[in-house]
Order: sequence, then C-alpha cells, then structure tokens
Amino acid sequence: MRMHCRYSLSIVFFSLLPAMKSRNSILHFNIPKSEQELSPGLIDQAWIMQIQRRRTILWFSRHEPGVNHVLVTGGAGYIGSHAALRLLKDSYRVTIVDNLSRGNLGAVRILQELFPEPGRFQFIYADLEDAKVVHKIFSQNAFDAVMHFAAVAYVGESTLDPLKYYHNITSNTLTVLEAMATHGVPTLIYSSTCATYGEPEKMPITEETPQLPINPYGKAKKMSEDIILDFHKNSNMAIMILRYFNVIGSDPNGRLGEAPRPELWKHGRISGACFDAARGIIPGLKVRGTDYKTADGTFIRDYIDVTDLVDAHVKALEKARPGKAGIYNVGTGRGKSVKEFVEACKAATGVPIKIDFLPRRRGDYAEVYSDPTKIRNELNWTAKYTDLQESLQIARRWQKSHLNGYGLSVATS
Repeated sequence: MRMHCRYSLSIVFFSLLPAMKSRNSILHFNIPKSEQELSPGLIDQAWIMQIQRRRTILWFSRHEPGVNHVLVTGGAGYIGSHAALRLLKDSYRVTIVDNLSRGNLGAVRILQELFPEPGRFQFIYADLEDAKVVHKIFSQNAFDAVMHFAAVAYVGESTLDPLKYYHNITSNTLTVLEAMATHGVPTLIYSSTCATYGEPEKMPITEETPQLPINPYGKAKKMSEDIILDFHKNSNMAIMILRYFNVIGSDPNGRLGEAPRPELWKHGRISGACFDAARGIIPGLKVRGTDYKTADGTFIRDYIDVTDLVDAHVKALEKARPGKAGIYNVGTGRGKSVKEFVEACKAATGVPIKIDFLPRRRGDYAEVYSDPTKIRNELNWTAKYTDLQESLQIARRWQKSHLNGYGLSVATS
C-alpha cells in the first residue's frame, strides 16, 4: 500500500476501495500492482508501517485488565464522533467502524491527533452491510462493549427511500448483534430515537408511552429495538437502549462539530439550516407547518445538547449489567416550538434570518418532549446544557471556524 500522509492515522481497510484522496493531501491511499512500483524509500516506509500495524493489532486484539475497549459504529458521524471523544477522554480504548457515507474522515483525524498514544484509538473503514466483514472485525478485535450509532437518520429522507432505512438501520443492527453474540461481546448501548413513539396523545413521553412510529425512520428503529429485546430474553448480554430527542450543539472546546454533506442539507437538522441561512448559503429558513395544534402553530421538540447526550451514553455504559436491559428517554423534559428555536438562532448568530412558511412535511408530528425521570433516578443523569441559545452559539462558533466543514473529500459509497 502506498501512503502519503502528514499525520499518523491508524486505519484498517476491510474491503476493496477506490483510491481515497483528500482535498488537502492529508491522506492518499493507492494499492500498487507490484512492489516494483514502490521506490526504495517507500518500500522502507511501507515495511515500517506494516510493523506498526502489527503492533497496533496486538493492542486491540487482546483484553487487558483495567482497559475497556469500546466499538463505536458510525463514530465518524456527528454524534458518534462526540461519543468517541468523550470515551477517549475517559481513558477507554476506542475503535471506530464507519463507511464514511455520512461521516467525516476529518473528525477521525482530529481524534487521532488528540489521542496518538499506541493502543488508544483506531479507525476501520468498513460497511456494516457486509456480514463477513463485520464478523472479521469482531474476530480480530477484543471488544468489551459496542455503542451502535451507525444509521441514516433523516425523517424526510426515510419517507422517500424507506427500503434504504430498513436495510441500513434494521438489517445492520441484526448483523452487529449476531457478531456480538458469536464473539462474546457482553454489552450493547443502542442509539435509538423518540421517533419510535410516533405522535403520542399525551405529553410528556415516558418509557411506557406506546410506540407507534409514523415514518420509516422510526419504524426501522423500533424493529431494531424489538430484535434486541427478543434476543435479550435468552441472553446474558447487558443491554441499554437510549431513545433520544432532537440533538443540537457541538463540542464546547471547538474540536468537533456537525458537518453534513451538501446533498443532505435539505433533509438535515433545523440548526444546520439556521446556520446556513445566517451565512447566506441558502436564502432563508423554511419552516414546514404552521397549523399544528400548538400555541404558535409550529411543532414542538425537545432539544438535547450533544454533550449531554454522550454523557448519557457513558453513564449507560457504566451502569450496564449482565442479563439486564434498560430503556431510557434522553431529553431535557422541556419542549420548544420551531418559532422559539428560530428566535434563539437569530440571537445566537446575530443575523435577521428570513423565514419562509411552508406546508407540513410528511411524517412529522406536532409535539414531542420527554419525561427524563427514569434516567435521572436510575443513571443519575440530568441534562446540563439546557440553554438553547448557548448551545446554538457554541455550534455556531464551530461552523464559523469550519466554513467547509472538516475540509476533507473522501470516496464514499
């Protein structure tokens, strides 16, 4: 393998890939047809890298007393990368598996730069749809737990391409669960969603609220939950399912943020749309639906800061026990309308954003906010970053300093 790089990055490939080239030449991978294509200097470099890779495999392929090795699927994405950062800060050993179809290699690079010590962090480029590849990853790594984030996650897109969502969410979760069972990985922290509840008649939402999802995204997540819980009935695996609400914010220290691909902006979170409107990338903000049965006619959501969200995941990991399954809502317990959100975004950006009011989007629901009592009592977790404007200001700072996201272009499927 020929590699030109300015940064040391432990990357493993488990499938045949096209050449990956970064816009600013940080990473460039090609596979030479023969050793003759390598210059003597590159042969030496390739040999050194091979030795380093073998040493890395030793770190990650064995269990060590006092070291917890967590697989973070989808760890190059917005939420997954923040979770990986928190785990690394807390001295966990972390492996990220991501196919980069929605994630960012730039986030992976930042994590590697922050935690360069041998045996701390590795990134595996792989697709969870390939069961053979997934089982190979599990056979070559000694995982103590899995945080399963990897998923496409846009309500609107799910109504346009439902089969993609059932494959990516439900089928891939089954593949991960089978690999965990086969290779004896004892703990699963599953990233689920409030979309599994659909449009409940009563607020706030508790864990006992009936799950009646109304879009393919929510349905696919509920199917995954059902598979996990059915499996758990005859398993000693520790299971934690976290149903979280609308995620906003970014790392308070400015290291990571949200950088969706341009082709996904139309499906993305309202915070990203607000920032794009403030920057003039889009002419204004589209608010879909003003006739909901709410105080101001726009829908109400429970906005949870990503820092609080990953804290809940870590607490769930710490509290997970063999043979037990826990299900928790992760939210603030307070709903905000879209109009309230827009006003907070205007204040956070200092820009008088133009608002266009449009008809409802198919699959959306009027009012969703959580009752966080259970997670507070059982996991000792409470949302701390509850000032909507402050969370948006933090995210805005990252956006302003990363006008092109992470600035990387990678080959994707």
